[in-house]
Amino acid sequence: MALDTSTLLSLLLLELLSLMVMLPLLMGTPVSRAARFAQGYIALQSLGWMALWLRQAYTAPIGNSVGGFIGMLCVSGSLSALWLALRDWLGRRPGRWAMMAAPVVLAMASLLDGTGADNFAVGWSGLGLAVQMLALALACSWPREAQAPALEARHSPPVEHKDRAWRALLGVGFCVMAGVVLVRAALHCLGHEPSWQAGLTQAIILGSHVMLLVSVLAILVAWRGETEHHLQRQAQTDALTGLANRRAFGARSEEQIALARRHGEPLCLVMLDLDFFKKVNDEHGHEGGDRALALFARCVQQVLRVGDLAGRVGGEEFCVLLARSDHTGPRAMDARLRAQLQACTMSELGFALDFSAGWALLRPGDRSVEDMMRRADAALYEAKRSGRGRLCDEPGWTPAEQPA
Repeated sequence: MALDTSTLLSLLLLELLSLMVMLPLLMGTPVSRAARFAQGYIALQSLGWMALWLRQAYTAPIGNSVGGFIGMLCVSGSLSALWLALRDWLGRRPGRWAMMAAPVVLAMASLLDGTGADNFAVGWSGLGLAVQMLALALACSWPREAQAPALEARHSPPVEHKDRAWRALLGVGFCVMAGVVLVRAALHCLGHEPSWQAGLTQAIILGSHVMLLVSVLAILVAWRGETEHHLQRQAQTDALTGLANRRAFGARSEEQIALARRHGEPLCLVMLDLDFFKKVNDEHGHEGGDRALALFARCVQQVLRVGDLAGRVGGEEFCVLLARSDHTGPRAMDARLRAQLQACTMSELGFALDFSAGWALLRPGDRSVEDMMRRADAALYEAKRSGRGRLCDEPGWTPAEQPA
């Protein structure tokens, strides 16, 4: 079989159509937005190259124009879709609006094909594709942007992959492809048609075969990293409240304790327990109880400072670790939380919600966060016994006591 342009194009189209079917089957459902963009990249590539392949069957100028318009719109759109997938996987990248506008601009330029401005249409369309490929290479190498904790709570954070080889491979591949496409575009803009121009076209199609393989491998590696991150996050997060679960809270607390001791800073732990929660479940059902827990957790998050840590450690029990905080910190947080609950519980739940709390200060003899939790739990029990709806100090605490 001769590897002429028509044969190479047919093989590329067959490969794309196969991947368009197999990739969704491999990823399954549901998938993230980034994975959908990646699937869209393959689908648009398939439609674009199919339009270019069908274009060969039409000789009329209008056929060439329509085929070129659809082909350029889809091929350029596929690069934009891949860029959006990288943006979700790696964090915000520069050039979003340019990537969104590129498919329409390049597709409109391709309409000049067959109107006497063929070289201009092919040249400037190729130049636009080369710029998009360079933007993809830049997206692979651009430093990952850290997100604020508030954003991470609402959106999936960028995936921190251990292996960056796929990014380097994808970036280098698109750089090489951009160079080849740029040479072809320059020749058309200058009106030159050297004898090796057909070979250059074949090189672009062969390069598309290689880049398709590299892109799919990169997509699968990135998607796997995203899936692992999601599973890890699920294992460390309470599904109802979005706070750290007991295991994750314990692990992160040890890090906080080590930092506090290293820098000689005070550290407080506050235990919170919703009052009369069984009554809430009895009167409003388990759905009402879940809504109350979710609202309480949200209020806790809203009153935390940067560096504080909150977790759900039991059914209606929560723990908050207050960094760089002495005995005034628990009292201030308790006041903020009660004000926050009073402002929103009746309007959002239809019934009032209150809590009891106990706190403990990190001491030199504490071996782990469990030691602090035992003293804070004793203080919480005292708050319950004394009438609920209040904050109590750990047993034996005096204002003259020094932090660890």
